[in-house]
Amino acid sequence: MGALKPWHIAVLVVVLILLFGAKRLPDAARSLGRSLRIIKAETKSLADDDKDLAEKADAQHGRQPLQPDPAIQPTSVHPQGYQPPAQPVNDPVQRGRDN
Repeated sequence: MGALKPWHIAVLVVVLILLFGAKRLPDAARSLGRSLRIIKAETKSLADDDKDLAEKADAQHGRQPLQPDPAIQPTSVHPQGYQPPAQPVNDPVQRGRDN
């Protein structure tokens, strides 16, 4: 019952010719072919992008963090890791208000 038989295809072609006319069918088929080509190219480029992202992620996964240089001695550090600036910071907004 669900099989597509040759006479089904023939009836479908006749209906399409009656609806659209013989002159428009080649243009419609050409447009459909172009659209399918574009869709195929876009899906291929998306798949390639996914592969590139996976390769980049694998390359970054193999990286190791830099080790601190033992020759450089840290200066005094706040217990939470905050180090105050060496010189006072001048706020440009505050300087504008002072004038």
